[in-house]
Amino acid sequence: MAVYPNDFEFKLGFDQIKAKLISYCFGKLGADEVNAITFLKDKEAVETLLLRTNEFQKIIQMGEQFPLGSYEDLSQYFEIIRIEGSFIEEEIISEVVKVLRMVTDVSQFLTQSKEEYPQLFKLNSFVRLPAALLPSIENKFNDKGKIKDHATPALAQIRKRLREEEGRVRKLTEQIYRESLGQSWIPEGATLTVRDGRVVIPILAEHKRKLKGFIVDESATGQTVFIEPAESMEANNEIRDLIHADRREVIKILKEITALLRENIETIKSAFHFLGLIDFNNAKARLSIELDATLPILSNGPSLNWIIARHPLLQLSLKGKREIVPLTIDLLDDARCLLVSGPNAGGKSVCLKTVGLIQYMVQCGLLVPMAEQSTVGIFSKLFLDIGDQQSIDNDLSTYSSHLQNMNFFLRNASDSTLVLMDELGSGTDPNFGGGIAEAVLTALVDKKVWGVATTHYYNLKLFASNRTDIRNASMQFDSKKMQPLFMLEIGKPGSSFALEIARKTGLPNETISTAEEIIGKELTGLERLMKTVAEEKQALANRSRELTDRERKTAEEHDRYKRLNSELESKKKEIVDRAKTEAASLLKETNREIEKTIRHIRANQAEKKETLKVRQGLKQLTDKVKPEIKKELTTGDVKEGDKVRMVGQDVTGNLVSIKGNNAVVEFGSIRSTVKINQLVRSDLAEPSSVRKAKSLGLDVVSKQSSFVATLDLRGKRADEVIPELDRFLDDAILLSQSELKIIHGKGEGVLRKIVREHLRKVKQVASLADEHADRGGDGITIVILK
Repeated sequence: MAVYPNDFEFKLGFDQIKAKLISYCFGKLGADEVNAITFLKDKEAVETLLLRTNEFQKIIQMGEQFPLGSYEDLSQYFEIIRIEGSFIEEEIISEVVKVLRMVTDVSQFLTQSKEEYPQLFKLNSFVRLPAALLPSIENKFNDKGKIKDHATPALAQIRKRLREEEGRVRKLTEQIYRESLGQSWIPEGATLTVRDGRVVIPILAEHKRKLKGFIVDESATGQTVFIEPAESMEANNEIRDLIHADRREVIKILKEITALLRENIETIKSAFHFLGLIDFNNAKARLSIELDATLPILSNGPSLNWIIARHPLLQLSLKGKREIVPLTIDLLDDARCLLVSGPNAGGKSVCLKTVGLIQYMVQCGLLVPMAEQSTVGIFSKLFLDIGDQQSIDNDLSTYSSHLQNMNFFLRNASDSTLVLMDELGSGTDPNFGGGIAEAVLTALVDKKVWGVATTHYYNLKLFASNRTDIRNASMQFDSKKMQPLFMLEIGKPGSSFALEIARKTGLPNETISTAEEIIGKELTGLERLMKTVAEEKQALANRSRELTDRERKTAEEHDRYKRLNSELESKKKEIVDRAKTEAASLLKETNREIEKTIRHIRANQAEKKETLKVRQGLKQLTDKVKPEIKKELTTGDVKEGDKVRMVGQDVTGNLVSIKGNNAVVEFGSIRSTVKINQLVRSDLAEPSSVRKAKSLGLDVVSKQSSFVATLDLRGKRADEVIPELDRFLDDAILLSQSELKIIHGKGEGVLRKIVREHLRKVKQVASLADEHADRGGDGITIVILK
């Protein structure tokens, strides 16, 4: 037996996982595959299933148009098809065609994408349909799933005559109806109707002898009779004959199609199996997305080294409500067992169930919620002892049931078995229960069994401390707040905090003191020591985290300083080089002008008029090299009612009044008196972000002219979104934008989730919201910047 006990899946909650998978299936074929899930011991088989699920997960996350939808399970008709001379109705054949068309489309998709999804492509081996099968059947059906009029020449002729006869009967009956209406034989408001497939005329009962024909029916009151006129009876009989002929021809066609299906029944069954597998992988992929599950590293043989693993059922029930404390756990090759202790309701059983459920899910081919760098091994057997197993039918007490499980473990466990035991030794006298539990644990450890066990027993904690092939672990507890932290710490046993919890619940101090005396100073002292060690270790861990954060921030600031310094040095060199180039050019031009002046003076023998002209030329050269002096804004530049800013600031206010050299400015609801020479009009002042950008040599005007406040991410891959989003936000913040639109579409909601999670980490983002429903709803995110 690879998995023990028989209700293993129920005890760990895997039945709930299966129910969730079935809810994601499009049809019964996929649900049947879910119910057929089995525990696998072959690494290659497990890896193949995991890779298929991982590939399907990518298909969904990439927003691929995968041709899978709802379908009918028609396998019940296969036995009818097998019978020679039988046929199935056109509605059923139409559904078969629909399923086979879906199979063909999925197969073509996987063929075209075999490089991206190689494991899913291998499923195409189940699709062996003859190329001509589907078109030959589809050609005989219309869009409504009915046999086409021109499916055969005979059917086309029958239906043509049927339409003609029906038209003739309709015209004849309408003519008689109008005549009867003129004779006032017809009840007021009555029209032609159909009874037993025949067009009849409603006639008042007192006039029924006046119209020749056959009485087909009468009203409930008997005041109206429905007569088929004698003139149309012969034509109606002809129509009935044609309807029967039509049915005979349709049956003939259906038999031909059924015979075609019979010839290919095995390939059709294989195609249906293919569709079930695809539906199954689709369900697994959708569950993995909801669980935020990943593909871990799969090792050869038994191994367990998990990082930030989360209980799948807790992940489903608490997602979006509160954070789940993850489990980081490892079992070593030379210390394969872990003994977990700690307070009640501290998370020991959840830890055990997390290990059992995740390991079982992996070996059933499901992705699991843990870090990608985690390592998951392959065990040949999974044994579980958990919960109250009292049985009236078998005359077993809870403890007897536990002992029965222990007996099974000892007889059947091997060095590739993972054994999970909750509250080991509980259910009987602690002295005897603890002794038996230690003996069982000794035997399992000696057999090199892999396992996790939980306990409160002191002798078991001591046993684990004295051996190297089993380790202690504890669930952390905040003794100050008196609440569990649900975090596993490997390497030391945990205190039960029984006395502390008793004090918190309000037990009298005298009772607690008496309990301490009964327990004994040695044991209570050990508990206090374990508690003190736990508190000191927790304080040390907190201090270590603080120091790590400080070191990280310091390193970030240092990197930022080096980067800015490098940029400044680069700008400085660039400015100096440009200045040298300009100076050299100016010096050359000046020398040429001076030489030209000297030649001119000599040529004109220093005439006054010519000397004046030369001086003007030199003045123009002087003006050309004179540095540009920026205009300072003065009092006259601002007036009451202007939007103004203080020099060097970005906050805009209204200039209310001017009194001498002072001005009253209203910033929001606050009025301030400032010197007028410290004010500048808002339209003339550059925002600090723009000033900073210019100081770094960025072309702000060009960016402003080309910037669009809407970013369209539809069709982008998940790994392309974040870099493009960051570039867009950088430009928006640089240009002091206040509101942005990001279009990500609806689809599966994957892009929306990635975009919004990233935006919440950007400190300049004030709020996020959906666009109005008429303009895109939750397919567009409105971003308000601070």
